[in-house]
Amino acid sequence: MKKLFIALTIISLTILPVALFAGGSNTECQTRYPIVFAHGMAFSDGALGIDYWWDITDDLEDNGADTYVASVNAMDSTANKAYQFKVQFLQFLAVAGASKGNIIGHSHGGIYTRYAITNLGLASKVASLTSLCSPHRGSAVADVIFGVVPDSGEWLVGGILDFVYRFLTGDDSPNSLENGRNLIRSYMVNTFNPNTPNVSGVYYQSWATKIYTITADMVLEGTWLLLLFYEGANDGLVSVNSAQWGNFRGTWTGSWYNAGGVSHINAVNHFFGVTPGADVEAWYVDMVKDLKSRGY
Repeated sequence: MKKLFIALTIISLTILPVALFAGGSNTECQTRYPIVFAHGMAFSDGALGIDYWWDITDDLEDNGADTYVASVNAMDSTANKAYQFKVQFLQFLAVAGASKGNIIGHSHGGIYTRYAITNLGLASKVASLTSLCSPHRGSAVADVIFGVVPDSGEWLVGGILDFVYRFLTGDDSPNSLENGRNLIRSYMVNTFNPNTPNVSGVYYQSWATKIYTITADMVLEGTWLLLLFYEGANDGLVSVNSAQWGNFRGTWTGSWYNAGGVSHINAVNHFFGVTPGADVEAWYVDMVKDLKSRGY
């Protein structure tokens, strides 16, 4: 009995400090308002059991952040995604008991959230919008796709994609063609941006990433070369120039020794957390720490 008592005492002294101090003592990412994440096109959070924001939200929560993840149609028009996002965003604020929220949007997530803020009356509920690798001036990739596919064949391509995304991500009435058209450069520059101006009282900031040579994912090497020709430095899907909106914070390429750079996919810590030469989780921690320092 005495040996059992000693053993239990040792175990208690070992575990108790961990229980008391694990997850919650670090407040460096404890922003004034909760963080709501908005994913990009072609994949939604949780599709096929995959976390879109691989380890990022967990790491932020370990550092005191209150995070929520929206999940809208992977392939749909900017306006439809914005409506879906607004509903979820307001639900998140209600759960958090917060008057406002900070949005972090990747790729198309930085576009449809802009639409929701300006055109769907969400401005009074948003403290900040941070867009990462978002095509604010469109993408030549969309231009080329719609230039290559003949008008007579668009319905077939769109129909096939819609069928795939109903099955793959569980999209509700997806519209792949409209998603693509909404990201054509002429549409973004001449139609979307003039009708979606920044709203006073919301802090807008943006980041870009770029590929130097060959990155960990390698999937975007072809589109990277295409965009190099049309738009210059890019992350494989969005150019550095197109990603700039509001307070442009710079182009993140990872550590100084990272010869490959950071791709559009690496920016959300994929493939599956493998991004050599880039600590993606630390990038987001620094991003949220900065939002906290600004009072958001």
